[in-house]
Parts: sequence; structure tokens; C-alpha cells
Amino acid sequence: MARPRKSIHQINVVPYIDVMLVLLVIFMITAPLINPGVVELPSVGRELTSPVEPLKVFLRTDQTLLLQEGATAPIRVSRDELVSRIREAQARNADRAVVIAADRAARYEDVVRVLDLLQQKGVRRVGLLLRPSPQSK
Repeated sequence: MARPRKSIHQINVVPYIDVMLVLLVIFMITAPLINPGVVELPSVGRELTSPVEPLKVFLRTDQTLLLQEGATAPIRVSRDELVSRIREAQARNADRAVVIAADRAARYEDVVRVLDLLQQKGVRRVGLLLRPSPQSK
């Protein structure tokens, strides 16, 4: 009498190992034959232009305005004089930005008035200058 066959509950991994070894040999042979692509980097001119320092408008709590151009000391200006000086500076260099730095105790409404005045007079690239808080460092 023949014995009943037992079923095998294992996976035969030998064919998988053979396939992996063949693939490994193929990749080892073809990898040196592949030429890596050449990256063509863009060239720049000989003279690099440094970014222009923005015009700084300081607004104090008593609503007086100071204008600082570059490294010079800030000068006190009226609202009309502020607009004319900023427009002259932007006529010389259209990329020159304007930043408004208000005292901490200055009212938000006063800052918005200055922003609105500059916008109505056609001044471009206006932003606010803020000091980072110590917690964000």
C-alpha cells in the first residue's frame, strides 16, 4: 500500500536567487557603459550687480516721518517731500524698494495712512520693515 503524500508548506526560493544573481551581473556590466549626462550651467556676466538697499521710511509715534537713503543718516521730511524724494529715487533705479519702519507704539492706522499715501502717489514696491522676535532665532 502506498503512503499518502504530504503537502509541502515551504516556498522554494532557489529560482528567485538565480534570477537576482543574473540581474546583478547584468547591472554590473551595463553600469560602466552608461555615460552620465553633462550639466550645462548658465553663465553670468563679469560684473555682478549688488542688490540696491531699500529706502527706509521711519514713522515715529508723534507721526513725524524720517527718510533714510542708503547709509546716510535719516532726515526729517514732510509727507509731500517724502513722496517726491521716493519717486526721484525710483526714477533713477526702478528696482529700489521702499520699507516702512514704525515705532512699536505707533498706531496701526498711521502706518496704513503712509502706505495708502505712497500707493496713491504711484510709489512701487512698498513693504514693512520688521524686527524678528527673539523666539524665532
